[in-house]
Amino acid sequence: AVGPGARVLFFDEPTAALTGNEAGRLFAQMALLQADGVGIIYISHHLEEVRKIATRITVLRDGKGVASRSAGGWTPGELVRAMVGRDLTSLEDRPARRLGATALRVDGLCRGTTVREVSFEVRQGEILGFAGLMGSGRTETMRAVFGADPPEAGEIRLKGEVTRIRSPRDAVRQGMALLTEDRKRHGLLLPLSVRINIALASLPRLSRCRGWLSPAAERDGVVKWAERLSVRCHSLEQRVAELSGGNQQKAVMARWLMRDCAVLLFDEPTRGIDVGAKFEIYTLLDELAEAGKAIVMVSSDLRELMAVCDRIAVMSAGRLVETFARGDWSEAGLLAAALSGYTAPADSLGSGDSGRCSGRRGDPQPGR
Repeated sequence: AVGPGARVLFFDEPTAALTGNEAGRLFAQMALLQADGVGIIYISHHLEEVRKIATRITVLRDGKGVASRSAGGWTPGELVRAMVGRDLTSLEDRPARRLGATALRVDGLCRGTTVREVSFEVRQGEILGFAGLMGSGRTETMRAVFGADPPEAGEIRLKGEVTRIRSPRDAVRQGMALLTEDRKRHGLLLPLSVRINIALASLPRLSRCRGWLSPAAERDGVVKWAERLSVRCHSLEQRVAELSGGNQQKAVMARWLMRDCAVLLFDEPTRGIDVGAKFEIYTLLDELAEAGKAIVMVSSDLRELMAVCDRIAVMSAGRLVETFARGDWSEAGLLAAALSGYTAPADSLGSGDSGRCSGRRGDPQPGR
């Protein structure tokens, strides 16, 4: 509520947890306040949102003011360049990657009605995107593969060998990592330091005899990856809760890279972070793929997937309905596939009245 007599209001990422309709109502109220003479300072990393409602835009980078001018005096490209400090080269025009052997193969994975006979594979050096509407089963599939929600049926192979993953501990021991959709709830120990959060997955390797942690080994590993990913913090003992969203995300990534996992499951890796941090993560993903890591990337942003990925698998109503190869996809085609499971006749789903999996294993969806 706005107190009586308030003449200046600060809004810091006010739409982060709002739906589109809720954000629209907020903007309408802001317009009324502005007409009443109230000054509003609005902080956001959503560029279109800022360009839509602001009369003047000031860009900050690394704690310093870069430029300030009327909203109409900025183009989207100029805003991005001011925020990042350089031009963003197009990722879509990059040459095809050289892929290695199959690192992860999933056949007929099932869990209730949310993961229904899902089959796919990802090779060393490949980035496989997962697209689909909210609730299509993308996150549930990643959790089932990682053992966070053990599957009811299906087979998982790592480097060609059948493996049984009953828990995240099993997955990590076998070289798999999961960057969760909600980093604050499931990815970070917010009250603890950056150092502890990065070192968390590597504690067994950092321990000497009888389980005593080696402070020197821990420090060396954490410093290496914090610097490699440009995690910006006052010190490694700073609470991770005090970092920006982008730096929190990079701290979670540093944890898994320090562990040196071969298969990386990244669920919404750029959600809630600014455009500069997004570009850094895109560059990191590309470098990891070039180094031979197998990456599965879940994202709600189709353009992001089209820019970064080698193939895109589309989920709809719990099923993987189609896989597109680079060069064969379009935004319209991806959207049509994402909607297909909700528009097809019920009997075409082939899973019976209960909607549960039969346990039958299918072949991975081929690229088109």
